[in-house]
Amino acid sequence: MRIVDKSIVMTILATGLAATGAMADPLRREQVEAALPALREMAQKAVDDGQVPGLSIAVVLGDSVLFAEGFGVKEMGKPDKVDADTVFQLASMSKPISSTVVAALVSKGIVDWESQVSHIAPQFQLHDAYPSSEVTLRDLFNHRSGLPGSAGNDIEDIGFDRDTIMERLRLVPAWVSFRGGYSYSNAGLTMGGMAAANAAGKAWEDIAQDELFGPLGMATASYRYDDFAARTDRAALHVQIDGAWTAKVTRDADPQAPAGGASASVVDLASWMQLELANGKWKGYPLISEEALAATHQPLTSRGKNPVSGAPSFYGLGWNVEFGRHGETWGHAGAFSNGARTLVTLWPDTGLGVTILANAFPTGVPEGISDNFADLVFDGKIAKDHIGPWNDAFSGLFGPAIEAAKAEFAKPPADTTPALPDSAYVGRYANDYVGVVEVQATADGLTVALGPEGKTHYPLTHFDRDTFVYFAAPEMPDLPSPATFQIGTDGKANALVLDTLDANGLGKVTRLAE
Repeated sequence: MRIVDKSIVMTILATGLAATGAMADPLRREQVEAALPALREMAQKAVDDGQVPGLSIAVVLGDSVLFAEGFGVKEMGKPDKVDADTVFQLASMSKPISSTVVAALVSKGIVDWESQVSHIAPQFQLHDAYPSSEVTLRDLFNHRSGLPGSAGNDIEDIGFDRDTIMERLRLVPAWVSFRGGYSYSNAGLTMGGMAAANAAGKAWEDIAQDELFGPLGMATASYRYDDFAARTDRAALHVQIDGAWTAKVTRDADPQAPAGGASASVVDLASWMQLELANGKWKGYPLISEEALAATHQPLTSRGKNPVSGAPSFYGLGWNVEFGRHGETWGHAGAFSNGARTLVTLWPDTGLGVTILANAFPTGVPEGISDNFADLVFDGKIAKDHIGPWNDAFSGLFGPAIEAAKAEFAKPPADTTPALPDSAYVGRYANDYVGVVEVQATADGLTVALGPEGKTHYPLTHFDRDTFVYFAAPEMPDLPSPATFQIGTDGKANALVLDTLDANGLGKVTRLAE
């Protein structure tokens, strides 16, 4: 049984489980303001109940910021409080921001949404010749390139940088046919952002600063992890260890910066929401053409139904577009399995926008609060509390599969077959996607060294004969994954399959000649 690896988990989550809302009737400012005390109360209760360590929330209506506050702490065990200026990592909420950046380039005629990657960045290739020659920025930002969700995420986890990941995507077989279906891909959207940057002749991070963050005065916003790490007012990532929120790991998302590497405060994100709701105008000035930006909000591909509301859900260009109980919304969620949950929801017909950032995973608190707040604004009351159903939705996405994997590999079978001598397994293995994998014998047993310069290490624990287990996710330290050796006629391993790298059949590495 293949364990569900965390890249697939994050792909499912990062598809953006967005709240529904929006109605055609104009909103009065007092309608929104009347719901703000309850919003504040819900956020504080979520923190007080231990559902999240910290939250930061902004609400805009037209050109006004009506609410921007923080709740809870930046890091458990430390006194520093979250406020509206606290910077959070946004995970996949970066995607609609990236589509805004590319829309700015479209406005200037540097690229078009129909620009073919083979023309503006021919170094980027997909697995097959026809998609490689025809794929456009629109295809990549709409997740219809055919790339599977785990493509690139898996080798990012072992330390490879963005350039290496982009180059190796040509080795990944398509998950669905080109333009034949929706296949959410961090690496695919990143390829789109990098192709647009290539056409502009500048680094992606600089383009975002020049075209969006700078003009809007978004001083805390960046696509560089080093910028986030240098902030004194920043939120740590938290996961649950033994039932307690723990700031255990960090996440440098530079390898997928357009798809998941942005960071910002809710104060700065409020400015971006206002730009989107004003159709590209900022303080009355047309910063981005309405046509270029409107293209990002068109519902191009069905995503099925919202898992809680059942509303029809579609994907545009970096945005989820839904039609729910309050009308149309543009939104996107973000998640890092090592400790981030984020959400933006815009109601374009009314000028209302909400961003909710949490420094914890897993939790459905952002969606639950957003849905509750929408009910208060549009209906004057909460028909039912949505936080519980959203928490259940996140837990149900992958919890059973993880528990099954834990049970399967919790202990060796009663009739365990002993392993071969270490010498049968030790050696260097490789394939073009994963790179070199070295199995080493140490005083504590076998270890796998992989990634750039072999800097990532997974100790192997024997399970049964030629199968070992390893623990690849520091945020899930009790989640085992199998490493299975294949033995040749000479009694030595001639290949090794690493489960966390094998979602697309690329986890098998073969022994190199000594």
